[in-house]
Amino acid sequence: MSPASRSDEREELADTVRDALRGVIDPELGENLIDLGLIYFVAVDDHATAHVVMTTTTQGCPAVGYLKDGVQRAALAVPGVEAADVAVTYDPPWSPDMMSGPEGAPQPKAKPRAWRPW
Repeated sequence: MSPASRSDEREELADTVRDALRGVIDPELGENLIDLGLIYFVAVDDHATAHVVMTTTTQGCPAVGYLKDGVQRAALAVPGVEAADVAVTYDPPWSPDMMSGPEGAPQPKAKPRAWRPW
């Protein structure tokens, strides 16, 4: 398999993981994490590990463990994903303008500090 086709396959798998994360609902706001703009980064590496960087609406959010666990379970439920690495960051801090509107989810203005290549 060529490097380009592996890259395309990983991107497709990352998109599927991102779609699966729509099933993770913030218990306080009643919306999914993608539409809330709480998912900053999703990628899948050559070892079929999904890497997700997420945030919560506030630091010290009591639901952080619940949400992180939900993200991990949703990523692992995607066929082809063998492992899931979920990191929580507060840089950049979440704000309501990160929520998606009719045009789709905006991207954070800066890469989160927890982002790291594998």
